[in-house]
Amino acid sequence: MHLTRGRRSRKPRDTEPADKGAASADGLPSVIPDTVRAPSADDNEFRSLAESAGAMVVGTIGGTRASPDPRLFVGSGKAEEIRQAVVTLGATVVLVDHPLSPSQERNLEAELKCRVLDRTGLILDIFAQRARTFEGKLQVELAQLKHLGTRLVRGWTHLERQKGGIGLRGPGETQLETDRRLLGKRIQTLNARLDRVVVQRETTRRERKRASIPTIAVVGYTNAGKSTLFNTLTGAGTFAADRLFATLDPTLRRLELPDARYALLADTVGFVRDLPHELVAAFRSTLQEARESVLLLHVIDAADPQRDERIAQVNAVLSEVGAGDLPQIEVFNKIDLLGGVPKIDYAADDQGAADVKQARRIWLSARSGDGMELLVGALGAYLGPQLIQMNLVLPPDAGRARARFYAAGAVLNELTTEEGGTALSISMPRLAFERICRSEGLPLPSEVLAVPTSEVALEKDQVAPTDACAL
Repeated sequence: MHLTRGRRSRKPRDTEPADKGAASADGLPSVIPDTVRAPSADDNEFRSLAESAGAMVVGTIGGTRASPDPRLFVGSGKAEEIRQAVVTLGATVVLVDHPLSPSQERNLEAELKCRVLDRTGLILDIFAQRARTFEGKLQVELAQLKHLGTRLVRGWTHLERQKGGIGLRGPGETQLETDRRLLGKRIQTLNARLDRVVVQRETTRRERKRASIPTIAVVGYTNAGKSTLFNTLTGAGTFAADRLFATLDPTLRRLELPDARYALLADTVGFVRDLPHELVAAFRSTLQEARESVLLLHVIDAADPQRDERIAQVNAVLSEVGAGDLPQIEVFNKIDLLGGVPKIDYAADDQGAADVKQARRIWLSARSGDGMELLVGALGAYLGPQLIQMNLVLPPDAGRARARFYAAGAVLNELTTEEGGTALSISMPRLAFERICRSEGLPLPSEVLAVPTSEVALEKDQVAPTDACAL
């Protein structure tokens, strides 16, 4: 258990005024003194979360237990030990590195005589401090209100009475019910505003598709160096710091590629273990950039002793938001901390030889710039020619594939064949074309005509069913 003292830099949205200090518990308690147990990587991460929220850690209490106590989460003896530590160290908040039920949180506060915040509440508080854009603030507030909805009873135990008096007889409404009703209305308002933001994002995304501009999303565990890599590649100048969730709001910038080509690079919110489900749900529209990208750059802290676990945790969140099946290039960052040298690992082709068009892992240092040319070259080789232009014939039962080509803004002209099929002339990114073919069960053509974006697209009168590539 960490014991902390400090002041927040700003008032959180759903908490009380700035705290004098905090105490935090990690794991399922049954005390093991710090002199016996060295801090684990998860201990250090939770300490960093507390410091990112503005608290100053003054101590730690940790331990093990077969199962959480349903009333206090910890045993009565452990609760007394925590209470004594809070009094001795003058802490005002206990931070628990574990999700607590509303009743456990209330009972612990009554037992410890101070505020108790679980891991979910702590991460929500950090996000509230980091949000800067209108969309980011809406998403964080929505997640906070959903989390707060199950904890309203704590603040109104003294007002749980029906209204009464002369002329006011009847069932009435408790203060708690009033708050729940107002909370529900606010959540509906936020959802409506976020829906409008989603429509705006979809419009922008559709225009990018019509312009055949591929999008590459930068994803990874928090503090892995995503923003530093993003700045080095694009010169965006977004805020980057050695702390958890240094940046929250998504950013898109142009990325120059070899042969005068370019793509859009999207910097997304960092992930963390046990990321609250409220945040994952609230940030689905932001994470849409990852779902709609043609490639994911999975940034990994090469110096992290738990990097394999971090990789699995990021992939789990990507699967949860619908981006688990997208192709990835793993970028092992911070090799300067290991004294390593930049290198690139390629995937194997069907014959077992290295496929120079399919980079699998790239080892580099975004801070020093070592190995960045390997990454840019790998992106150019992976994306290949930016556009393909070809004629194809779809069978009569491939209506959904036809609709997807239109949705991608790829159709230049359309003719109906004598057999009832559809002859399309399309111009679109190669990877997007292959994705539609695979998802719709259409065989890929053996030969695809690829041209750079600077060349003139096919004119409508150039389409002829006899020249079409049958699928």
